[in-house]
Amino acid sequence: MEQVLTFDKLPEAVTMLTKEVSELKRLLIERQEQPTDHPEQFLSVDEVAKLLHLSKATLYSKVSRNEIPGVCKQGKRLYFVRQTIIDWIKQGRKKSNAEIEQEAKAYLNNKKGLNNGK
Repeated sequence: MEQVLTFDKLPEAVTMLTKEVSELKRLLIERQEQPTDHPEQFLSVDEVAKLLHLSKATLYSKVSRNEIPGVCKQGKRLYFVRQTIIDWIKQGRKKSNAEIEQEAKAYLNNKKGLNNGK
């Protein structure tokens, strides 16, 4: 299927390649947006320790004190629900000054609305 490419056919070939690259990009983006067949992914102790930048001993300690959510015990093995761990990490993030100011303004606006109704 190899075609001989001449100088005269170069613009046509570039147009065809551009269309094919655009189609490949579209397919990749479409594939990334599709939900997976297995929404719950389970992680091992090693994977969670690496994700949280903790030693395995520290991770086991936190699990025994119920400090980490999403833990599933199967026999002697521990598994963690990936999305639960990620959500837990996000809950602990500090808010930026802009986010705090926005929340304060929203709170004050709601409070003013309540006082006007009295």
